[in-house]
Amino acid sequence: MLYGICNLSTVPLRLEAADPSEMVNQILFGEHFEILEQDKKWSKIRLFHDHYEGYVDNKQFEQITEEVFRQLSETMHQYSGEFVDFITDSKNELTTIPIGSCLPFFENNFLQINDTQFSYEGRVLNKQLPKEELIQKAFLFLNAPYLWGGRTPFGIDCSGFTQMVYRLCGHSLLRDAKEQASQGEVLSFIEESEAGDLAFFDNEEGNITHVGIIMNDYHIIHAHGKVRIDTLDHSGIYNVDLQKHTHKLRVIKKII
Repeated sequence: MLYGICNLSTVPLRLEAADPSEMVNQILFGEHFEILEQDKKWSKIRLFHDHYEGYVDNKQFEQITEEVFRQLSETMHQYSGEFVDFITDSKNELTTIPIGSCLPFFENNFLQINDTQFSYEGRVLNKQLPKEELIQKAFLFLNAPYLWGGRTPFGIDCSGFTQMVYRLCGHSLLRDAKEQASQGEVLSFIEESEAGDLAFFDNEEGNITHVGIIMNDYHIIHAHGKVRIDTLDHSGIYNVDLQKHTHKLRVIKKII
């Protein structure tokens, strides 16, 4: 088995091994993974943190040893806490990193990928935060444009949004909405929910296709066109701009 780590800001993870293929996810700086298959240009990988699979260009990551992979997998994760910041290598070259990027082997303002050491002086998130912090972290992404497969403030999808907000508070979610709906405890009514719980929505075929974070006073923050705040009732999401329901409520889950 081969292993790799993302050494660039944000790298597309594609459905198939081709540049025009659909981006189904993004790999953020410092995230590590198993390499399941590899040819001259492409690698099929499985991310460690949520087991999501896809194809990545071989030029957009570094290989690591099994020992480094194991160490990263067993080490408490540390994440960048600045909306966007940069790291600096020994040549004084800068690499921008978005909020929620991993900081491998971070200690005393330094992190390491293979033989390259980087300095980072921004805020570091490395512990579980109280549930009420979820909404504060969600506000960091407000008005971020919707991007299928995105996970950053410069483009994000509905489940990428919930996953990243929970990550910043020290909690793990799976990648897609239907997978996240398998986590946590089912709540029967909106009235039982608290700010930070997740609401899931289905399509006409009954498949869960959307997720958002419940706020107080029957509001929800979610990625739909952009990260926005709408009202939530027993039918679903009522879009305050369109003056109509846009998503049908399926289930509410308490994750933490």
